[in-house]
Amino acid sequence: MKVMMVDKFPDSAVARLKELGFEVLYNPDLKGEALAEQVKTSRVEVLVVRSSRVTEAVLEGSQLGLVIRAGSGYDTIDVAAASRRGIYVSNCPGKNSTAVAELAFGLILALDRRLPDNVTQLRDKKWNKKEFSKARGLAGRTLGLIGVGQVGRLMIPRARAFEMPVVAWSRSLTPEKARELGVERKSSPEEVAAAADVVSVHVALTPETKSLCGEKFFAAMRRGAYFVNTSRGEVVDEGALKKAVQEKGIRAALDVYAKEPPTTSGAFEDDIVELPGVYGTHHIGASTDQAQEAIAEETIRIIREYRDTGQVPNVVNQPSLTQAR
Repeated sequence: MKVMMVDKFPDSAVARLKELGFEVLYNPDLKGEALAEQVKTSRVEVLVVRSSRVTEAVLEGSQLGLVIRAGSGYDTIDVAAASRRGIYVSNCPGKNSTAVAELAFGLILALDRRLPDNVTQLRDKKWNKKEFSKARGLAGRTLGLIGVGQVGRLMIPRARAFEMPVVAWSRSLTPEKARELGVERKSSPEEVAAAADVVSVHVALTPETKSLCGEKFFAAMRRGAYFVNTSRGEVVDEGALKKAVQEKGIRAALDVYAKEPPTTSGAFEDDIVELPGVYGTHHIGASTDQAQEAIAEETIRIIREYRDTGQVPNVVNQPSLTQAR
């Protein structure tokens, strides 16, 4: 079976697939039209991606039977087009959850202690202890979670370690589950916003969650509260967030943006990170060695299971026609 891997992937995982008898084409620089052309001419059966977009043009006329997102979200893949062509789409849920939770909490600490500004001024040879001694502290502050999936649940013990009570909302959060998790359940994102000193967002991007954090949400947030998003940029109405930063003193830390560059390096045009009180990172939530090794192992498992049994672990679609039938 021929497998194509694009985007950066551990060399050890590429070697492991070859040891298992797969023919592996590894080109982390393929994008756009070049990717579509290579998928067709090489007649690969499995395509593995991380950040690369898999459009209908990539799928059309290919021999693909499976596309794997080496990560949790799969909004960069045209799942509907894959389903129409009998192509399975799979992902690796939960394998990077710890890494994302670690970054989210790091961003909370950065907001409270203004760590990036400290670093910038020292590099400019400025000493400003008086200014940067003004921090609220986290103990006793309320953390609000929008979403209590795998990442959201991992935020709870981390908050507990910092002595932060937790309020949470999720469509699937029942009163019984909230008691089990040790959180206070709220009936809407706006109720979480109103009750929290810090809000951290952990939901998948779906039609229902697009712009979930909008005008009403930020209007409900406490003046001067902290807002962290490590999920997907489109979950947030960026215009509403900018307004909240400028008019309510909301401090925000973002790892994801609605308009991200299509490559791992290049120009970044989103001006929200230029606002005072907004910190940005480079969509690095899942980018730890531990997370990438776990994702690589899961990717290998999916490919091997598909070859050996025709079954696809973690499948996210139901193709009307598949090569396995």
